Amino acid sequence: MKKTLATTAALLAFLGTAYAATVQGTIQSVDPTTKSITLDDGKIYQLSPEATVGKLKVGAKVAVTVDDKTGMVTSIKKSS
Repeated sequence: MKKTLATTAALLAFLGTAYAATVQGTIQSVDPTTKSITLDDGKIYQLSPEATVGKLKVGAKVAVTVDDKTGMVTSIKKSS
């Protein structure tokens, strides 16, 4: 009984967490109007409306973390 309750609690905690995917690539374009970037995989990644794109440069290698539920970028970090 205790094992079942522990398993159920762990499963519910897992289901409540946000899923995120991290993609690595090189920035091909930055669009400050739409607050989006395009990576060398050809995909366009949408940043949050509050994000600033001023420091993002074409040619920079980055790791982009995207929220699977919203499709919005949650973080961008330099990568090697």
